[in-house]
Amino acid sequence: MVRVSNRTFHTGTIKKTITIKAAKEKVWKKISDIAGLPKWVIDVKKTVYLSRTKKGVGTIRLITFADKSQIEEHVVAWKDKEYFTYIATEGLPLRAYVATISIKIKSKNNIIVTWQSYLNSKKMPEKEFLEFLAFMGSFYEASLENLKEQLEK
Repeated sequence: MVRVSNRTFHTGTIKKTITIKAAKEKVWKKISDIAGLPKWVIDVKKTVYLSRTKKGVGTIRLITFADKSQIEEHVVAWKDKEYFTYIATEGLPLRAYVATISIKIKSKNNIIVTWQSYLNSKKMPEKEFLEFLAFMGSFYEASLENLKEQLEK
C-alpha cells in the first residue's frame, strides 16, 4: 500500500498596518529598541542581545515568550528612522521567516507602522500552516495595538 502524505511545504505572507498619533522619532525609538520587545510586543517575557552589536545590521536577539518558547532573530537590513528587517534562525516551525517593520509619515504626528513578513513552513499539513499564519496575524495586530496605546498616552 502506498501512503500519500499531506505534509508539504507552504508559503505565506502577513502584513499589518496601524496609524499612530505620535512624532516619528518617538515611534522609531520604541520599535528600533531591538531588546525592548517586552515593552510592546505581546507575550514577550524577555529579550537579550546575543551580539556585541546593539543596533543595525548584525544585531542578534533571543526572545523568550511567556510560554518559555524562544526565538533567535538576526537583523539583516536597517535604514535609520525608516525600517529594519530581521530573520528568525531558531524557534519557529518554519524553514524561512523574514520580517520588516517600517514607519512612514502620513501627516504631521501621524505615523504609519507596517509589520510584514514572508514565511515558508517546515513539512506540515496546510491546515496547520494556515492556523499558524492566522495566529501570527493576530499576534502582529495585538502588538501594534499595544504599541499605539503606549505611544499615544
